[in-house]
Amino acid sequence: MGKRIVSQARGHGSGTYRVRRRAFRFEVTYPSKLSGEGTVLKLVNSPAHTAPLAKIIYSKGIFYMPAFKGMVEGQKINLSGETVAEGNLLELGNIPIKTQVYNIESRPGDGGVFIKTAGSYGVVNKVVGEEVYVLMPSKKEKSFHKRCRAFIGVVAGAGRLDKPILKAGKNFHIKTSRGKLWPRTSAVKMNVIDHPFGSGRGKNPKSKIAKRNAPPGRRVGHLRPKQTGYHG
Repeated sequence: MGKRIVSQARGHGSGTYRVRRRAFRFEVTYPSKLSGEGTVLKLVNSPAHTAPLAKIIYSKGIFYMPAFKGMVEGQKINLSGETVAEGNLLELGNIPIKTQVYNIESRPGDGGVFIKTAGSYGVVNKVVGEEVYVLMPSKKEKSFHKRCRAFIGVVAGAGRLDKPILKAGKNFHIKTSRGKLWPRTSAVKMNVIDHPFGSGRGKNPKSKIAKRNAPPGRRVGHLRPKQTGYHG
């Protein structure tokens, strides 16, 4: 009898395909109402995030955010949106053009959604009415409301990908901390009993349109496609 295919195993929710809860113990966001000055209490390592996190204390509590390049423990950062300096929090409408920013809000007050990975940053490109356009790390422009807030600077940890992964065990532990599937096996390389695309004589994957309500083990191939390659 064959083993369950991977998508079924993941849906079952075993320890192999379930993220360690402790890895996500830090909530990376900042409160909707911030004012005054914050102090960097500690720089912490989180196995679930690519960048080091900064534990910030301010007048009403504590929050966590991705650290910026050059941040040190004990450093003061301004949260009132008064001065344009590295590490300070400002509304996009008050940030000069060509300034590097990160941890940008999607909507005013949501606590930061965009640009949090190590070494990444966006550049304020232009202002059109109520909209501020930011050049994202993907080199595409994205518009934000001018009241959306962002931190000035570049996310720390830019050299994360410079050091090569010399052995498979290292990559295994990296993926395990995030509950990621690794290594990923191509479907046509599996046995026919393990996957609908298995065996793959001639290594030509079957063109398959899965039913909308198919179970995890059968929901493979084209999922609700708008169009396929066949035009009869």
